[in-house]
Amino acid sequence: MTIHNKRPLKVALLTFLGSNFLPLLCSALSTKSSQAIIENRAVQGLKNGMDYVKVGTSDLLVSKVCMGTMTFGEQNTIDEGVEQLNRAWDHYGINFLDTAEMYPVPTKPDTAGKTDEAVAKFLKTRVRSDVILATKVAGRSDRIKWLRKDGSSTVVNRKQILESVDASLSRLGVDYIDLLQIHWPDRYTGGLFGQRDFSIKELEGKEGVSFEEQLSTLKEVIDAGKVRYIGVSNETPYGVCSMVEMAKNSPDLYPRIVSIQNGYSLVDRKNYEAGLTEVCYHHKVSLLPYSPLAGGVLTGKYSKDSTV
Repeated sequence: MTIHNKRPLKVALLTFLGSNFLPLLCSALSTKSSQAIIENRAVQGLKNGMDYVKVGTSDLLVSKVCMGTMTFGEQNTIDEGVEQLNRAWDHYGINFLDTAEMYPVPTKPDTAGKTDEAVAKFLKTRVRSDVILATKVAGRSDRIKWLRKDGSSTVVNRKQILESVDASLSRLGVDYIDLLQIHWPDRYTGGLFGQRDFSIKELEGKEGVSFEEQLSTLKEVIDAGKVRYIGVSNETPYGVCSMVEMAKNSPDLYPRIVSIQNGYSLVDRKNYEAGLTEVCYHHKVSLLPYSPLAGGVLTGKYSKDSTV
């Protein structure tokens, strides 16, 4: 499989870390694919070095592999998570990591925030500018009632975005977040986490928080110096186009999204290729594909008799 810069996508480079990493596809980083790679650095663990690219229209220079942390504090210990991050930085030249307020998964009251604990411990040993830090504010969920102080279920409104950002900064022990993403849409979209595809009947009575409120609040945290750039996750072409056009038409009111984090692998191509490829290319929104090894299926480990 190749990506838009015509170089092979080497998703197996970090299999020692399991499936918790995100190779950064550069499909929307430039109108000319040859410009996607900004530089290459020699690193201990890679024969051809690590490539570095810009995220969307931002000035974030990141390694083409982003270190995911979704299971830190659940499937491994805090110290093991720190060890994996240290190896990613020191051996492979990775400078980009992704966490979320609801991590680890499966999300539950007694473990929420454990992943950030591991990331915070790692960050204490690093120069802050050497780490591109991405995190996420949870989308709408009637089930998740343990992330907010008042016990309310999660929605992407002004109050909760502001609370989420401040809580994330505190847990992570930092003054700013490089990339803040909306983890999943506040509105009903269909097709999310195993749901059926979009249905007009299902839409009835499901009013979401407006894009205006979400983006204007994200501008608040950017203006306050708490966040540098914003992105989305598990989003649709409609959501991406709506947000980008709002930012284009009213840049003083709404910030521009620079990235989208959706599932993408050899066995999960529809999610991105059916509409989002065109949208993200023309709007210069970078894809951060999660689960590139399909939850480990593409490593072959589940096809071995000893592990079935």
